[in-house]
Amino acid sequence: MAEPANARPSWFVRKDIDGFFGLAIDNIVQILLIVGLCQGVLGFNSDLVYGRILPGVALSLILGNVYYSWLAYRQGLREGRNDLTALPYGINTVSLFAYIFLVMLPVKLDAMASGIAPPQAAEIAWRAGLVACLGSGLIELAGAWIGNRLRRIAPRAAMLSTLGGIALTFIAIGFLLRTFANPIVGLLPLGVILLTYFGQVDFGLPGGLLSVLVGMLLAWATGLVQWDPAVFEQALQPLGFYLPKFWIGAIWEQSGVLSKYFSIILPMGLFNLVGSLQNLESAEAAGDRYPTAPCLAANGIGTLVAAVCGSCFPTTIYIGHPGWKDMGARVGYSWLNGLVMGILCLSGTLGVITYLVPIDAGMAIVLWIGIVIVAQGFTATPKAHAPAVVVGLMPGIAAWGALIAKNSMRVAGVGTPETPFQPEVLVANFKMSDTFIEGAFALEQGVILLAMILAAITVYIIEQKFGLAALWAIAAAILAWFGLIHSFAWTPTDTVVDLGWGTGRDWAISYLMLAVLFVFASWLNKRNKQNKTT
Repeated sequence: MAEPANARPSWFVRKDIDGFFGLAIDNIVQILLIVGLCQGVLGFNSDLVYGRILPGVALSLILGNVYYSWLAYRQGLREGRNDLTALPYGINTVSLFAYIFLVMLPVKLDAMASGIAPPQAAEIAWRAGLVACLGSGLIELAGAWIGNRLRRIAPRAAMLSTLGGIALTFIAIGFLLRTFANPIVGLLPLGVILLTYFGQVDFGLPGGLLSVLVGMLLAWATGLVQWDPAVFEQALQPLGFYLPKFWIGAIWEQSGVLSKYFSIILPMGLFNLVGSLQNLESAEAAGDRYPTAPCLAANGIGTLVAAVCGSCFPTTIYIGHPGWKDMGARVGYSWLNGLVMGILCLSGTLGVITYLVPIDAGMAIVLWIGIVIVAQGFTATPKAHAPAVVVGLMPGIAAWGALIAKNSMRVAGVGTPETPFQPEVLVANFKMSDTFIEGAFALEQGVILLAMILAAITVYIIEQKFGLAALWAIAAAILAWFGLIHSFAWTPTDTVVDLGWGTGRDWAISYLMLAVLFVFASWLNKRNKQNKTT
């Protein structure tokens, strides 16, 4: 039923409660991931997580959600409508995983390999995350003016398959393993999510909320989480009020990360930018048209605020606007989400929530996000480009395999400061099992940029635009020559990017040879077409 003309929007309607639970669960899961991964993978202490990162997260979420709710309200006044739904907004999931595993963890391991103690190495890793987040914010902000032109640089298959590679490995597979490691706790919540979002089953409660409640109940009932007064007391310790601070000095001290991990930061910024453009298109298709430049600028500003105030994690417009609209959510669900997330992050309450709600209770939502991102690579691109999507997935899979291989060696006692890697021995032993591990390490460096390049080359080969394929190959050669992709160096505990003049010479030469081949194919294709017409 159409809304009456000159209808006045409301700041809150009853259906905003349903929308709030859906968006809040997504945001809480992201924040729980930040707490869990920062403490578990990176070894960050409570001061880093609750005193620095979460206040920055809070401020970025408050600003973004308040802006998008205000924008929807103002747009509703202008258009005389009360059925506009604010754009959903929160932490970018792919960037969260990419910056933890592809930036901060390598920086920490490199610092420890240099003899720096773990607490100081964690501090350096946090600063590196701030720089990466700042870089993403600058790219998103610049995209407010050139966003649509940037979107035309790469085929959709190249952008989405690259996202899919990270989503499939660093997001989905990890949580799939965890689900089947604790099936009684993990499978039923996953079933609720799949039934809700794929099967369109209405349980009477938001699917995300029901899934978390079921997972939480099973985790406590099965003993996966047990009551421990000492642990609970420790969870209460972060309670307090944490005022956001400016960390510009910390960013400046680690500014070299911007060039060293440029091959990660640039694509992630572009992905956030293009993803926001696609979500704006999705909102318009659902009947809510929002101005492009202000929305992209708001994303960039939100991410910059996050970085300057201590958070390492970019923000973005979320997918799923049509879903929130169909749910009946309007303006209120957005500002309410920002308010509640801000209170949780600024008060240290997340410590208690992390204890009461184990990550196993919310991982089904993140697994679903990974599935959707991978599926989108195939469903939102032309059918003929499916091979390009597969090609774009492969570098991410290889990078994840490289990470697992190195983690496995460390578990076995190799690749530690006490027992450093011996490259010649390791490479030879891997080859004995027909595993060319050096290829995985080469694909790991600059994986996001590399996946986009390989997928784009494949798209233009499929479309027989061999000249454009040659240009992408030349771009790959330039990046490889300077070490922004492929080139790696061994440290006692890791393999790291090796930047410098000619560090990736072999790969650069190979891509130039490919470019020559594509130019020849273009000439050959034109000649054959001319011969057919004569």
